[in-house]
Amino acid sequence: MSAPSPAPTQLRQGTLAALTAFTVWGLAPLYFRAVGSVPPFEIVAHRVLWSVVFLAGLLALVPSTGGFRGIWAIRRQPRLFGLLAITALLTGSNWVVFLWSIDAGRLIEASLGYFINPLVSVLLGWLFLGERLRPLQRAALGVAVAGVAWRVWQVGSAPWIPLFLAGTFGVYGLLRKRAPVDAIGGLFIETVITAPLALAWLAWLMQSGKMVFGSSLHVDAMLPLAGVLTAVPLALFAVGAKRLPLATVGFLQFIAPSLNFLLAVLVFREPFDSGQLVGFVLIWLALAIYSVDMLRAARSTT
Repeated sequence: MSAPSPAPTQLRQGTLAALTAFTVWGLAPLYFRAVGSVPPFEIVAHRVLWSVVFLAGLLALVPSTGGFRGIWAIRRQPRLFGLLAITALLTGSNWVVFLWSIDAGRLIEASLGYFINPLVSVLLGWLFLGERLRPLQRAALGVAVAGVAWRVWQVGSAPWIPLFLAGTFGVYGLLRKRAPVDAIGGLFIETVITAPLALAWLAWLMQSGKMVFGSSLHVDAMLPLAGVLTAVPLALFAVGAKRLPLATVGFLQFIAPSLNFLLAVLVFREPFDSGQLVGFVLIWLALAIYSVDMLRAARSTT
């Protein structure tokens, strides 16, 4: 049975929303470099707290988010609450490593993690959800494994940054797939869960005299934007995912790591040698195979 095609207006709105979301995510390292004097853990703490504030406003003021009604009910569902606590820790650790990679001049490796994330998601779906792998998906995974193996052979150790980012984000997506809560409401609960940890960390920084927030007008003005950069693209992504075919969203998601990669090489001037190029070419080849498979699957349902 063929899936109904979205209306042209829905396609335009969904495409614009998704493009904006992935572009913001792709250019986010520019913001984090602008607050580079702030340690990654402090940035994440502010990101959590300001996200709570911004998401609360979004839930209160935007009717399409569903408001707080469903969120309060989650308090009476300990299993769901526990699941969201795990996803909160996953996304928090993902944020920390991503920010650290920017600060350490290793954004190229971070972009690799987000390039391979779709393939990790396919693998997790096969392992834990019983989803069957199509031949091209198996081929894409094989080529991606070859790319990672090349990096291991080249540097003598596993590329932990891309593997950690892809792994945590992949498991996050797997668990959120099992959580009956929308994107905005789920993120709000996750940030509320981690807010006490963020407050405790900031309190310790303040007591020990190591807090950067409050040291300059520039930093004080920039850090609250972390909440906006977290919530707005997610809300736009939710709009895009709802109005676009899955295959279209799958193609558009490569915008973010592509922009990360271009920023790392062209703006931040991170070193990029021929050995890294070989690894990336293998990953890009895997993604090309994956994209062809998505396109074929989408056509077979229309």
